[in-house]
Parts: sequence; C-alpha cells; structure tokens
Amino acid sequence: MAAISGSAAAADLQPLYVQEAEIEIDPAQLESYKAAVSEHIETATRAEPGVIALYAVSENDNPARVRVFEIYRNQDAYRSHLETVHFKKYKATVEKMVQSLKLIRTTPIAFGALPK
Repeated sequence: MAAISGSAAAADLQPLYVQEAEIEIDPAQLESYKAAVSEHIETATRAEPGVIALYAVSENDNPARVRVFEIYRNQDAYRSHLETVHFKKYKATVEKMVQSLKLIRTTPIAFGALPK
C-alpha cells in the first residue's frame, strides 16, 4: 500500500504500524513546538518511504494538548524512522517543551481519505 486514499478495510491494514502520541506541551513554548513538529512531519513524509502518514492536531479548548497520529508501512519502518537524523533533531529540539508523552499502539479498523 503506497498511500491511503479512498478507503481501506482492516484486512488490508494489518501490516501497518499505527500509533497515537498524546503530548502535553509547555504552553509558553507551544508556537516553537508547532514549528518543530511541522518541520519534522514535512521532512519525514517527504524523505521516508516507510512513513505513510503523520498528523499533528491540538485540542481546541487546550492547544497545549497535542495528538500525533502516526502510520508506518510496518514495524521496521517505524524503527527506521526513530533512527533518522530529522527525528533525532526533532526529539532534541522539543525535549524541554514536552511536559508529558504517552505512546498508544493502535490496531487499524478502517481508514478513509480523499483521493489525490
């Protein structure tokens, strides 16, 4: 699966490695965090064939609560992602901005996206 467009059912999604990161950001550093995560996502989705999608969103009522939804081709692609220069730069840049981080491994049920 090169990308997720249209819709995909659970059977087609099983080899994917999918997780959600729940992140609490120091509110005083939120704009700097947004810049760092935006740069990281742009680089990862452009440079890594194993990265299918990365989405970062914040809560309307509490913008310092950020969720990153991650989809990788497989677990090896995720492991490879963790070793990239751009991921290590992102982690070092945001280290003092992040107040808490919880990674939640998930099981895909169904995905849908607008066709390109």
